[in-house]
Amino acid sequence: MNRKGGRRIGVVTAGGDAPGLNAAIRALGRCAIDAGDEVIGILNGWTGLLEEGTCRQLSADDFVGIVSHGGTILGSSRTAALQDEVGIHRLLAGVQEARLDIVVAMGGDGTLKLARKLAEHGLRVIGIPKTIDYDVDYTEICIGFESALSRVVEALDRLHTTAASHHRVMVLETMGRDSGWLATLGGLAGGADMICIPEFQVSIDDVAERLLERRRIGKQSSIVVVAEGCDLKGVFGDAPPLDGVGHPLLARRAIGEHVAVAIERLTGSETRSTVLGHLQRGGSPVASDRVWATRLGAAAADLARSDRRATAVAVRNGEVVEATLSQLTEHRRVVPESLYELSRRTS
Repeated sequence: MNRKGGRRIGVVTAGGDAPGLNAAIRALGRCAIDAGDEVIGILNGWTGLLEEGTCRQLSADDFVGIVSHGGTILGSSRTAALQDEVGIHRLLAGVQEARLDIVVAMGGDGTLKLARKLAEHGLRVIGIPKTIDYDVDYTEICIGFESALSRVVEALDRLHTTAASHHRVMVLETMGRDSGWLATLGGLAGGADMICIPEFQVSIDDVAERLLERRRIGKQSSIVVVAEGCDLKGVFGDAPPLDGVGHPLLARRAIGEHVAVAIERLTGSETRSTVLGHLQRGGSPVASDRVWATRLGAAAADLARSDRRATAVAVRNGEVVEATLSQLTEHRRVVPESLYELSRRTS
């Protein structure tokens, strides 16, 4: 405990960065410090609990001007080495070394599952959902998704004009390893003509037939949105390398380019591909991400004053509520068939 009788709250941002994280850190820090707690920044993701000098106390000065900044002032990382029992105990030893009473974990599915394991070993943990994939269950808001979605829609607006000018097919590859929320909602808002996502398998022949049908009715250009993790039969190249947590590096698979090549071969239409990649998660957060991140960060600071352990904050029915780590991690949120069918009906 600190000398004021408050708590030492560690805060970690792990996994992929997302716009809005700094707004959440700012709200958590300001509210916790105002309540008499100390806030300890765990640097560079969970690995910050493993090395000396990678945790530092945050002050009010650290939060000045960061609400509009993308990324995370704490740094982030991905690692598979901390998932087993040996890794869990290394992290718990790091928590003890840093004299933390509570850890606030801001992250997506992997980060929150690791937080849940730490809670099962007796650590007080509070989870805050963050992911541009929008695949964390139970909560209506995940920090970063709205900002990433706005990038996708803006890109589609731009691609429409060049596709129409040159009578081309344009393929846009979005992020989305296991769920296609960015591709689906981005495609709906951006007027895409075909959307391919992991939840619903289609073949490249299905895509080609859709585009040929458009050409038969006089449509001279088309837009296809492809989520990086979708399973388009007949399109895969070689298996990609793996990242730090054992996931395929889907950007290296270049599915958008493979789809573009196949479309041109099957339809005869000049086709180009664009990969948004990390542009989706970079840059300043949109207003809604700033507001929700602030509300979730403040709620986590309030929850830290309680004695509950495996807890989280979430948004339900438009309000910030207390949740459990189990509710956020038990299932993965996937695009429902009704929404995917809407994208097909309106394209």
